Amino acid sequence: MGDGVGEGPGDRAKHTAGDGGAGGVFDVATGDGPPDSQPAGADDRAAQVRTAFDGLSQIRRLTGTAPATWERLRPVRAVALALEAGGVPPSAVDAEGGRVATGYRVRGADRAGVVWVEWLGPAGSGAAREEEVRLRECVTVLAAAGWEALLYRGPRRRRFLEVEPGA
Repeated sequence: MGDGVGEGPGDRAKHTAGDGGAGGVFDVATGDGPPDSQPAGADDRAAQVRTAFDGLSQIRRLTGTAPATWERLRPVRAVALALEAGGVPPSAVDAEGGRVATGYRVRGADRAGVVWVEWLGPAGSGAAREEEVRLRECVTVLAAAGWEALLYRGPRRRRFLEVEPGA
């Protein structure tokens, strides 16, 4: 399910963010994309995330809305950017779709403008044991960014967040 603008599970959402680095395109890490290919300690990704989130913050200041219209129209992208900018790691999948990293996964929900955030990892990673604590961290990050996130327990007793723009 997407957010109504052509993104669905398995897609790695893209948008232009400032200079966006060499290619001009910044990939928002939704948790369903490939792992970050940068060597450990590389600052390029962190700088791109900061630039994208700073640009979004300026839009918010100019329009006086948080989340801004761009975010409300692309909630999967916006929530994923807020989480990554807040220091929360994204999950990732390999070329065959197998989960290879523990972290958040953002995907469209069953209602327009609403997204779900899950805490996922490879089999045996312990992601299920840490999901409540980590999702509560996500709630804090998202609240600071103007999103309302409620923690639910879903099928197989796995927890997830339902996220929508704050009032």
